[in-house]
Amino acid sequence: MHWADFMATKLAERGGKHIIASGITPSGEFHIGHLREILTGDMIVRACKEAGMDAESVFIVDTADPLRKVYSFLSDDYEKYIGCPLAEIPAPDSEGKPSTDGRNYAEHFLEPFLNALEQIDVRPRIIDNYSSYANGEFAVRSKIACEKANEIKEIIERISGRELPENWFPYNPYGHDGSLDGVTVTGFEWPFVHWEQNGESGKSDLRKAEGKLPWRVDWPAKWGGIGVTCEPFGKDHGAAGGSYATGKEISQLFGDNPPMPLVYEWISLKGKGAMSSSTGNTIGPLEALQLVPPEILRYLIASTKPKKAIEFDTGMSLVELADEYERLLSRDFDLELSDETLSRRQKVAIEDARGALRMSRIGDSSQSSISFRHLSMLAQVKNDEEIISLIGESIFQRLKQMRNWINGPHFPDELRISVNKTPMDDLDSNITSALRSSLSDCEWNANTIKATISSTFKNNGIEMKTGFQTLYLAILGSEKGPRLAPIIAELERDQVLHLLGEPKDC
Repeated sequence: MHWADFMATKLAERGGKHIIASGITPSGEFHIGHLREILTGDMIVRACKEAGMDAESVFIVDTADPLRKVYSFLSDDYEKYIGCPLAEIPAPDSEGKPSTDGRNYAEHFLEPFLNALEQIDVRPRIIDNYSSYANGEFAVRSKIACEKANEIKEIIERISGRELPENWFPYNPYGHDGSLDGVTVTGFEWPFVHWEQNGESGKSDLRKAEGKLPWRVDWPAKWGGIGVTCEPFGKDHGAAGGSYATGKEISQLFGDNPPMPLVYEWISLKGKGAMSSSTGNTIGPLEALQLVPPEILRYLIASTKPKKAIEFDTGMSLVELADEYERLLSRDFDLELSDETLSRRQKVAIEDARGALRMSRIGDSSQSSISFRHLSMLAQVKNDEEIISLIGESIFQRLKQMRNWINGPHFPDELRISVNKTPMDDLDSNITSALRSSLSDCEWNANTIKATISSTFKNNGIEMKTGFQTLYLAILGSEKGPRLAPIIAELERDQVLHLLGEPKDC
């Protein structure tokens, strides 16, 4: 059983209607690490629906969260906005300065991410956290939190093992300057929290967006307010003493039933560690979608159990991942499972593969007429018009992605192709002459060319290694490279014969 199907069976024990949540604080550029959470939730929703349940995906955008610091991509002009909610801060312009285009900070970073989500067939209901506060949706639980401040403080200190400040309060008001910084709560009398900032007093209405609950209280308040029944989250929140552990008890204090958790591991960049927006160690979802079809990006998540870390590699591993997905498309899983000699372990592996394929598909995506690997070769030896005339207009988007990958910094050297324009000097004429003769009249397809090359070496007593080195030099100008027969098959016969030189004189 695929991990998403397993979660669906567990959720079925809680009832037939579910809301699966994911969320983010849009403090900087999104990266594909953020996709793991929302795709994990989306796949659980898909599994629930396939099992006959009513399931919905929601994406909570924590726009009520404050700007924590002036990040490296922001100008010093943002210093005055530290502590202010992201929904009330202007978006940065191209120079990192506050813009005047009317968009807020959260919208600036959220919009491209939502664009990427549509491309990977994820369409959750978006919940803006700041708007939820403004609409009074947090009022009931904020009231309970303020009334039971001591109980909540005890829960957090006992479970997290850390001591909170003596004046800690489960509600953070925005001060006179719109910031949470420097604000001290002085009292509570429904519906107002009273406070002081820089010697000036004020009050915040719990029914409006005049403050927010701190994270460890805000999270469980959202669970009950929205009706969340399941939420995937990173291993930091799921650790002993983490925010899920405290959230469970606080949720029950609110009179709610905490959601079923699913802890996932991070996605890291190969050789660079965990992705981080603040350090710039990222590849954005839209950037990734400029390289690979969306099904492959979904498959990256679907084929890996949530508790297993993912190392994202934009080089050869990407090709291998695409190869793996394309092999799944051609498999007959029902036929494989009908084999009565299969062990339980083999059956589980087949079911996992079938589940990963189901969770990766977008719409009626069927097997492509051309593999990812073969397209990478075609894009280097033919122009767009030639490729489209061979395969059709349906390949256009994938071809565009392939061009981006080839021309960008992530394309692996081992797949890079540069076909010679003129014959090379000083090649072994015995080898090139034998190849020229045999390739001049064979059928022009990859399989026949491969067999012809091998038989030519064997029939002429040419060592395979030496023969292939000479052929690679003649065609590509290097002693090794990608598989040669498919490349030769896409070139014109006369072009190949020209590169092998003139026939040896008798």
